Amino acid sequence: MFLRDTRTRSACVSGEEERFSLTHASSRQLGNRIDFLALPLLAATTLHASAFDVSMLRILQTLAYLLLGLQVGAWCDRMRNRPILIVADLGRAVAYATVPIAAAFNALTLWQVYIVVAVAGVLGVFFEVAHQTYLPRLVEREDLTEGNARLQANISVAAVAGPSAAGFLVQFFSAPGAVAANAVSFLWSASWLKGIRTREPRLVRAARVPVRRDIADGLRYLRRQPILSTFAITATLVSLFQSMQIVVGVLFLLRDVGLSPGAIGLVSTTGLVGAVLGALSARRLGTWAGEARMIRLAALPFASGYPMLPLTGSGWQLVWYPLGTFLASFAITVMNVLQVSFQQATTPEGLRGRLNATMKFLIFGVAPLGSLLGGVLATSTGLRTTLWIAAAGLMFSMVFLVFSPLRRMRDLPAGRLVSGSTRP
Repeated sequence: MFLRDTRTRSACVSGEEERFSLTHASSRQLGNRIDFLALPLLAATTLHASAFDVSMLRILQTLAYLLLGLQVGAWCDRMRNRPILIVADLGRAVAYATVPIAAAFNALTLWQVYIVVAVAGVLGVFFEVAHQTYLPRLVEREDLTEGNARLQANISVAAVAGPSAAGFLVQFFSAPGAVAANAVSFLWSASWLKGIRTREPRLVRAARVPVRRDIADGLRYLRRQPILSTFAITATLVSLFQSMQIVVGVLFLLRDVGLSPGAIGLVSTTGLVGAVLGALSARRLGTWAGEARMIRLAALPFASGYPMLPLTGSGWQLVWYPLGTFLASFAITVMNVLQVSFQQATTPEGLRGRLNATMKFLIFGVAPLGSLLGGVLATSTGLRTTLWIAAAGLMFSMVFLVFSPLRRMRDLPAGRLVSGSTRP
């Protein structure tokens, strides 16, 4: 693998580089949010897909993490990450552009959408693992919490704008038009990445070892860290049940509540304001209450938010959906900022890519199962019942966090944890 030549690292990230990286995160998340809403609406309205058909979209979006996640982590530790990010963005732009082109010739089929989603899913694995590995190469360790908070703030602003934009794009320009906007967002992201002036620190080639040994190192390191293991277990359960909720949420608002695509986007946007507030306040809340204590405290609004979603109905009952997503988005954003910063700060440089990939493999590896369960349950028991089951699972996932080793801590450890292999 590679070791970094520290002589090339500057004391802090330049303002220009930070601006590029944060703006890039916004455009990336904007595309993802358009994707989450536009593709289910495309399948449901244009291609007349069933609940199970829609669940297949989510399965294919995340299946690549299960198949490739660990290998990609080992590769990202061996190479520079910025070229990976640019190629992944350009590839997804091309893949999504085929959807509106096919629709313009009345040739679009559900199978083509499945293939596009699967290709974008593979590229997304490379992007997400490289993206999280890239930030610690740009900022100093003591700046990671601030960097992740700013990054999450930009992501959250885009997350707020994305659903509303997607809903109105679908309503006024058709679902294929929204997918075309999604393709443009990835081109925009690639252009910002291309504009970063500061070079990624030079990597020095060291002895090569088999990829399977690199993967084993990442798994072994995670297993030896009680705090990181707790985060991994909790996030994996959240991903499982959140995938059930995501796969039926749009259909629930469209078919059970009777909202238009534009109204669905607006309702989703209102709730995601909580993510922006969570990103802006995470660092201050962590300092005020202590990072470990704040992560446990955030479990309460998270567990309270999701049971509100299936209460949603017409009239005044519509308020439950934005309120529930507000609470859940706020809490999960605070937890993410503090957890990811801790993971990046305490993981040895030579293991970051593999640990990032291992965490994402566990988290997103169960997402296809959650999506499949959501589709089966929605078909057999109904959309609202599936939301109740998902909410119960999400509440249960917080048990592992609340009763974890964090309960004896105020702050997260500042130094490196149990030593793991940093073998080059």
